[in-house]
Amino acid sequence: MTRLETFIDAAFAFAVTMLVISTGQVPDDIQALLLAFKNVPAFVASIAVLSIFWRGHWLWSRRFGLEDGVSILISWMMLVTILIYVYPLKLLFGGMFYYLTAHAVGQSVIAHTEGQVRALFAIYGLGFSAIAVEILLLNLRAWRLRGALRLNDHEKSLTRRELFGWSTPAAVGLTSLLLALTLPGEYIQWSGWVYMSMAFLVPLQRRWHARSRARRSKAAASGASMT
Repeated sequence: MTRLETFIDAAFAFAVTMLVISTGQVPDDIQALLLAFKNVPAFVASIAVLSIFWRGHWLWSRRFGLEDGVSILISWMMLVTILIYVYPLKLLFGGMFYYLTAHAVGQSVIAHTEGQVRALFAIYGLGFSAIAVEILLLNLRAWRLRGALRLNDHEKSLTRRELFGWSTPAAVGLTSLLLALTLPGEYIQWSGWVYMSMAFLVPLQRRWHARSRARRSKAAASGASMT
C-alpha cells in the first residue's frame, strides 16, 4: 500500500462515520431507537455508493501505485469532493426511501421552494459526476504513463476498460445535473431517477468491452497464425 492509498482509505472511513444512523447521541429509549432505525436503508445505500468510488480508487492504487504530483492532486480533489458529497448523498437517499415506502422509513426532506429542490439534485449530480471524473482522470494519468509503467497488453486492456467504465457514471451524473437545471418543476424528480439507468448501462458497457476484447484477441491470434 502507498501512503496515498492509506490516506484516501482513512478519508473514506471518516466519510462513513459521517453517515451514522443516529445523529446527535446514542438512542436512550425505544422510541428514539426505532426512529434511528428508520434511517438504516439510506445509510446502507449511501455506503454502497461510497464503496463503488472507494473500489475505483483502490483498484487504481493497487494496479499502478502512482504517487506523482498530478496523481496526488487529483486524489486530494477526490477527497474534498467525497467529504462535501456525503451529506447530500444521505439526504437524497433518505428522501427517496421516505417517498417509496409511504413514510415508513427514511426521512422527510423539506424544500420550501422549487429552487431548493433543484439545488439538492444539482449538488448531488455535480458531486457524483465529479468523483467519477476524478477516478477517470487517475486512470487517464496511468494510461499516459503506460510506457514508463511498462504495462503489458492485458494491463492496457484493463486500463482501457476502467476509462470507458468510469465514463458511464460521469455521463449519468452530468445528465442528472443538466436535468436538474432545465426540467420543469413537475418533472424534476427525473434528475434523480436517471441514476437507475446505470443498472443496464454498466452491464451493456461491460458486455461491449468483453466482445471488443475477444475480437482483438481473435485478430491477434489470426495474425500470429499467418506469420
